[in-house]
Amino acid sequence: MEHSSAAMIVDARGTVTGWSDGARRLTGYAAEEVVGRPARDLLARDAPCGLLSGAGQEATAVVRHRDGRPVGLRLRVCPLLDADGAPDGHAVTCGPSTDLIDDAVRQASVSMSVLDADLRFAHVNDTTCRMLGRPADELLGRRLSDTLADFEGDARSFLHHLRVVADTGRRVQYESFSPAPAGTRVHAWTVEIWPVHDASGAVTAVAMAAVESTEQHRARERLGLLNAAGALGGTLDVVRTAEELVGLLVPRFAGFASVDLLDWVLGTHEPVATPPEDSRLLRVAHASATEGFPTPAVHLGGNEVHPSDSPPVRALREGRVVLSGPGDPEFDRWMRSRDVRTPHNRAFREAVCSILAVPLRARGTTLGVALAARTAPREPYAVEDAVLAEELAGRAAVSVDNARRFARERSTALAIQRSLLPRDLPGQAAVEVAHRYLPSVSAAGIGGDWFDVIPLSGTRVGLVVGDVVGHGIPSTATMGRLCTAVRTLADVDLPPDELLTHLDDLVTHLAAGDTGDGEIAELGATCLYAVYDPASRRLSLAAAGHPAPALLLPDGTTRIVTMTAGPPLGVGGLPFEATELELPEGSVVALYTDGLVEDRDRDIDHATAELCRALTSPANSLDALCDSVLKAVMPEEPSDDVALLLARTRVLGTEQIRTWDVLADPVHVAAVRRSVAEQLDRWGLGETAFVTELVVSELVTNAIRYGEPPIQLRLIRDTALICEVSDASSTSPHLRRAHAFDEGGRGLLLVAQLTRRWGSRQTGSGKTIWAEQPLPAE
Repeated sequence: MEHSSAAMIVDARGTVTGWSDGARRLTGYAAEEVVGRPARDLLARDAPCGLLSGAGQEATAVVRHRDGRPVGLRLRVCPLLDADGAPDGHAVTCGPSTDLIDDAVRQASVSMSVLDADLRFAHVNDTTCRMLGRPADELLGRRLSDTLADFEGDARSFLHHLRVVADTGRRVQYESFSPAPAGTRVHAWTVEIWPVHDASGAVTAVAMAAVESTEQHRARERLGLLNAAGALGGTLDVVRTAEELVGLLVPRFAGFASVDLLDWVLGTHEPVATPPEDSRLLRVAHASATEGFPTPAVHLGGNEVHPSDSPPVRALREGRVVLSGPGDPEFDRWMRSRDVRTPHNRAFREAVCSILAVPLRARGTTLGVALAARTAPREPYAVEDAVLAEELAGRAAVSVDNARRFARERSTALAIQRSLLPRDLPGQAAVEVAHRYLPSVSAAGIGGDWFDVIPLSGTRVGLVVGDVVGHGIPSTATMGRLCTAVRTLADVDLPPDELLTHLDDLVTHLAAGDTGDGEIAELGATCLYAVYDPASRRLSLAAAGHPAPALLLPDGTTRIVTMTAGPPLGVGGLPFEATELELPEGSVVALYTDGLVEDRDRDIDHATAELCRALTSPANSLDALCDSVLKAVMPEEPSDDVALLLARTRVLGTEQIRTWDVLADPVHVAAVRRSVAEQLDRWGLGETAFVTELVVSELVTNAIRYGEPPIQLRLIRDTALICEVSDASSTSPHLRRAHAFDEGGRGLLLVAQLTRRWGSRQTGSGKTIWAEQPLPAE
């Protein structure tokens, strides 16, 4: 037996008759302590059946060391024969003694074990025993599948990998994450399984080593949660952000989670001075890992009330995370109060092993509180969980505050915009109008779109639509400036191209003034201004970088008006061109902002074609046509404001207008007055004759005295009585204060006092002075 470091001789009765020094070193027993004793006394567990029945058989046996610990051995059994060739005993040998290696493996912090071809444990170290929660003598010789019968993790996957290694001889490495049989705490393991080959290359055993990677796994999980928290608040909606936080916590971090916000957070006001713990809490989000467990005690949007010493109120009052659970007096009192309030959730509260109450604080302001509850069998929250929850809640709180600020800014911008946009459009004879304005719901905020309908002299009307670059309050404020500027410039009856030129100068000056250093800031806008005259049926329009309007003619044909758009406002130095066209009565002009037809995924030509088709939709009114156009053309999720203005043209009949050519001689003024009086009688407006004759006399006399021929007088009877006197001079009149002994200078002052309003406008051939009187009440 010199070739074997550990060997023993067993006779036919099973008694030890020989014991080598290697066997002593391996088991701790001296020869005199073993020889003469039954070999079975050395075993910590019964040997496999038939161990001594075959020649050259190998098997795994567990021997009890002299110090009491079990030692797993790989034994080789050879029969011994007497002189007659009959069986006379067995020689049992094992490999060379490796006490030092055995001690190192046994004491290793890595779980190491060896299984035979039948997946029975042949060797386990101390770490494996701790991991599986059983001593070595209960593991050695047992099948792994029996050992893992109560394993709640991925036992099936584990056994599958072991079988793959045993059957194919391939090495396998994978990660397992599940509770260990030794307890409920979840562990992560990096497991490596490799085959053990004999001298012939056959797989005789499977060895495995498992390194616990729980902390690394949890670190990755925490990083994953923090990374996911970075996406919170993308919608800039307070409630949706709270729902995203709850969805992030459940089920990975909590079995139940809720978010309660202070009531002012859901409004558009600044933070209130009331201490957070005294403010009203509103439930905005909650979720459970198990549906219906628990049933929420507060419905979404309802008031949540907590005792003053409960963890949520403490978190609000102290501004820090509160970690609590069963055994904490304050927690227990809180649970008892909840049992009285909602007894149907008692089973859930009895299962709660730990809770975290986390204040939602951003920029020094407390917004609310988040609650996370963990139930058995998961382990209670630890300090590192509280740190993670605080970081998650902090990121969510910033997103909630951003959403709150966005809502407040949006509300402010919308209020400003609504105050500037026309509500009830003034009555006038030129066009019938309908309009829609839809503010953007995107995260970019409300834009600077606007529209307007401006009554002009001579029953004409100005139609305006524009769009300021950017979003939010700055764009709304700029829109207000431009809207006011357009009305001011339209009031002096500038033609469309000249009006846009002045507006372009204004935008350039505003941009330069906003920077404070003389450089032009990024401030721009587009605008389209059109003037329609119902007497001539002519539409004159010019655009500054704005989409051309669509036109629906009475015969049902549609087209986009061909015109030169010109540069956007604020570019400066480039001209604007006016386009004129004559429209039949009943034509519909559609003015709109680019939000109606432009989108990142749309072809603008296709969208404008859809607009033209939508204008032909049957509609009972212009308002109904507005709705049809928006439904057919507007993007499903518009990223910009949408403004739409529809105007159906009207025409003044010849019976409403009377024109006279006036000779440039004062002697003809009396004849003109008589003609005017006669016309007023035919219109049934004899009551206005006295005032109208005075106005006509003053305006015609001024034109003869200070203007240039040809001179023309026109009376228009519509919603008001309008008197217009045109001449070829471009010099505009103005009011002045006449001194006591002046012979003139009182004519325009008299006109201003006798009429509702008056003014002058430049024309292509000179100027027109006009005055408007109200019609007598019927």
